[in-house]
Amino acid sequence: MDAFIAPPKKIPFYLRLGIWFAERTTRKEMLVGKLLAWYPRAAISSGILESLIAHDEPGVNERMLRLVRLQASFAVACPFCIDMNSHAQNEQGITPDEIAAMRGQIDPQSVSTLTPRERIALEYTKRISQSPLKFPQPLIEQLTANFSEREIVIMATTAAQVNYWARLIQALGVPPVGYSNI
Repeated sequence: MDAFIAPPKKIPFYLRLGIWFAERTTRKEMLVGKLLAWYPRAAISSGILESLIAHDEPGVNERMLRLVRLQASFAVACPFCIDMNSHAQNEQGITPDEIAAMRGQIDPQSVSTLTPRERIALEYTKRISQSPLKFPQPLIEQLTANFSEREIVIMATTAAQVNYWARLIQALGVPPVGYSNI
């Protein structure tokens, strides 16, 4: 399956360099980067956004961030995002039951491997990824009782980044590239 449009024949050198680095790092074609070359400002701003993603922050470790990214990917039903964000699930100890809970196939409360904080983070992420945005007061109370302001901002921006990429990738018709087997 191909994207809706083809990349431009000529990609500016500075974008080719970024695409080369991304492809070298991921060992996959970065079609979305090539497509963004049609509008270099979008390519640059998207590259900056991606380069500043949160990694293993105090209070929001890599596992929590992976859960947030995966939950946002499932919530917006983005095949590319699910593929991309699930490739290292085993390294973070994410279980098949946890994946099923994020997909809405089982109740997260029934998954004993999810901590209470993780369950709250998953619910918050689902809400961030829905339209219209609705945050019931009990969820906000749980969120603020269990996470610092900084941690809430990290989770919100992480989910928002996935939402940005999901909308962009789906709007351009970029197919999954085979990062995972989900």
